[in-house]
This record gives sequence, C-alpha cells and structure tokens, in this order.
Amino acid sequence: MGKKRIITKAEVKEETSAEKSGPVSTSKKVLKRQVLKGIAAIFSSYNNTIVSITDQKGEVLSWSSAGSLGFKGARKSTPYAATMVAKEALEKAKKFNLSELGISVKGIGPGREAAIRALAGTGLNINSLVDNTPIPHGGVRPPKPRRV
Repeated sequence: MGKKRIITKAEVKEETSAEKSGPVSTSKKVLKRQVLKGIAAIFSSYNNTIVSITDQKGEVLSWSSAGSLGFKGARKSTPYAATMVAKEALEKAKKFNLSELGISVKGIGPGREAAIRALAGTGLNINSLVDNTPIPHGGVRPPKPRRV
C-alpha cells in the first residue's frame, strides 16, 4: 500500500494554477509511412498458413496466421482458413496505401493456392509470383511409410 501522505493547501493551489496556465503543447505529428510496393510472403505447411506483408526492404507491415484468427486443429490447414488469413493480413496493411504487391510462396500445404487467389482478388497489382519452396537435392533419408 505504501505510506499515506497528507496534501497541504499550498500543494493544491500549485496544482490548480498549473492546470489553469494552459495545456503544454506536447502534440507530436505522427507521420504515416507510405509504402507503395510490398511483398506478401505466404508460408503454407501441412498444419497452418502464415501470411506476412513486408515492404521492399523486408520490414514487416502486417501478418496473420490461421491460429491467430481462431482456427484450431485440422481447420487451420484448410483452404478457407488460408483465404481468411490472406484477407486479414491485407486488411491490416491497408493503412500503408499499398498499390503493388509481389507474392512469395513457400511450402506445399493445402492453403497455398487459396491464399494466392485471395490476394489476387483484392484489386492490387501483382508484380511477381515467386516459389521459394525448399527442395532437397538428395537430402536426408525420408521417414518410413505409415502402417495403418
């Protein structure tokens, strides 16, 4: 709780005189970033879909994932969830006035095509579509097939 302090009349007068003197001008003008060209990075795994929208340097403007939208379990990996994720990420990035968008896709999950179609249907100009899915050249031994 702490120590209790009794305020004197002199302190009350000082506070009221400070309030009457007028507000101190501490208003700072907030500059909104204008980003005309952006990159949408879509990561689609078997379990989830994540969409990040960045500027040309790679600084993230907005992001969204199926789990953050409230999808749980097997519903996270559906094409519908991927569509909602792409729309949500673009909605968050609208305040930066994007006009052009490049799409970078990684992974082979079920939400991959749906997320691309959702971004294409928003009316933004799409500059490029790049597939950055990692492909093993030899790689490690694959897991044995499941016996059901």
